[in-house]
Amino acid sequence: MFDCLKSNNILISSSLSFTLIVLIIILTDSIISNVSLHSSVFQQHHTNNINHDQVYCSTRFHSRVEQFSRTNQCKVNFFMTWISPANSFGQREFFALESLFQTNPKSCLIILSTTMDSEEGFKILEPLISLGFRVESISPDLSDLLKNTPAETWLVEIKNGNKNPGEIPLAQNLSNLIRLAVLYKYGGVYLDMDFVVLKDFSGLRNSIGAQSIDANGKWSRLNNAVLVFDKKHPLIYKFMEEFALTFDGNIWGHNGPYLVSRVVDRVAKTKDFNFTVLPPMAFYPVDWTRISRFFARPNDPATAKWVEAKIRHLNRSTYGVHLWNRESNKFKIEEGSIIWRLVYDHCLICHFNFSTS
Repeated sequence: MFDCLKSNNILISSSLSFTLIVLIIILTDSIISNVSLHSSVFQQHHTNNINHDQVYCSTRFHSRVEQFSRTNQCKVNFFMTWISPANSFGQREFFALESLFQTNPKSCLIILSTTMDSEEGFKILEPLISLGFRVESISPDLSDLLKNTPAETWLVEIKNGNKNPGEIPLAQNLSNLIRLAVLYKYGGVYLDMDFVVLKDFSGLRNSIGAQSIDANGKWSRLNNAVLVFDKKHPLIYKFMEEFALTFDGNIWGHNGPYLVSRVVDRVAKTKDFNFTVLPPMAFYPVDWTRISRFFARPNDPATAKWVEAKIRHLNRSTYGVHLWNRESNKFKIEEGSIIWRLVYDHCLICHFNFSTS
């Protein structure tokens, strides 16, 4: 099925041309997974009366999500996406998982990823699984996820080559759509992978975070890096509707942060939606233009004092810190920096080599 290719067989790079993507989609629309699972531990972890060699992807995807949620008493259901190769899942990404479970130990996490849903991906997650934390990677099936949603027709048009994906890698926009679809179908929390989680999320419902506010305290930009919504929430439906109707693959953010900002600006004028816009301090306490300060060590008493005050403020008022990986991946985590402190305060295994971060 569409978007259920195993990394062991075919790995779709976001840099592939649109023509090749469409060709792969068409040729594999009804593919059956034939991955050989050599690790007995990996096989045991994935034994939920599911035969990975014979069951179609859509059936497997839904049944695996349902089985994972049903067999685990999850305080909160978290979802993340990973569209890169499994071998690029590094220590920063792993720390995001550590901080999530350190602060939400009774919650569950599903990583929506074809590449992490593999023996290599399982080995990456095994240190957390062995400690009893409930995390699993599941290959998403967009055909199933988008069925009976406003974006179902959009997917057909992409598949048939009737919709221009634009210059931005299609995988990025698929990630924007997958997060909406999985929340609409199952409900829970979507979280980007470049986060440091600082608080328990169980008290949040139907919430989205403001990235910035104006001089009057009104939000000026929202972001979709964190979404907390009930199953079949009407706002998520509106987000998917907007995605399908106004899709533009040439403008960065148009189908993501800009999209949720446009829709919320419109629906906020009505009383038909029940949701909360949280202030920037909740998820985006530092703007991407200033994120470098969080990675730098304090070099004088004044800066050290500022770091201490900032950490106290974050621990008191912030659910999680978005690291703006598009900007911050070039920065090393320096000893004594805010990020360095947060990492060690919220890690579980704590095996980090910051000299290479």
